[in-house]
Amino acid sequence: MGALFEELDWRSTPIGVLSLRRRRDPALGIQVYEIKLDDDFLMSSLWTAGETELTRLGLAAAQGDALDVAVGGLGLGYTAHAALDDPRVRSLVVVETLGEVIEWHRAHLVPLGERLTTDDRCRLVHGDFFASASSPDGLDPETPGRRFHAVLLDIDHSPSHVLDPGHASFYRPEPLRRLAARIHLGGVFALWSNEAPDDAFTAVLGETFAEVATHVVEFPNPIQGGVSANTVYVARTSVR
Repeated sequence: MGALFEELDWRSTPIGVLSLRRRRDPALGIQVYEIKLDDDFLMSSLWTAGETELTRLGLAAAQGDALDVAVGGLGLGYTAHAALDDPRVRSLVVVETLGEVIEWHRAHLVPLGERLTTDDRCRLVHGDFFASASSPDGLDPETPGRRFHAVLLDIDHSPSHVLDPGHASFYRPEPLRRLAARIHLGGVFALWSNEAPDDAFTAVLGETFAEVATHVVEFPNPIQGGVSANTVYVARTSVR
């Protein structure tokens, strides 16, 4: 049956204490994996609908049958895993700032680690997504200047509730324009948020991208009961 609670790893990082935990939820009868940074929950395997829908909605708006995709933020891997489930995805680069999280996947300490580290289409990159998105070299250190058909971002809680103060400037017109230059014509930038749609941020996206849509993703809340919701923003670049 396993222990009720295990701390699988604990690391001190430049941005706080990072921990990977596994616990058994007797009421639900499942194992739950959680990543915490200090006292802040970054990711839980109880709540994955938003991450999966980020990928589904983002790739649904992407054009073509051979897609090169970049994901910002690895976490427990659900965004990347959903991308690999799409047969149109021919390559996937996942940029993660915390090397410890990449190590957990390579050591198969998390449920999706084996899939992500053995699929030839997928490459885990240790780096700062926000710095790379604004750099002329772009998001793939092996191919400077490379463009993608879709960029999926799942790092901050929302554009206004960031994990690190240094991230806040990304959600402004000029950094978003630099990111858009890393996306093919007619390509997609999609973003997960834990908060309700933000009209101000939607307007900022509209300054850079040709089309912008917001999607409210609802899912059952097994802890509090009822329904919870996330937001997925989907923005497309101009086709010319």
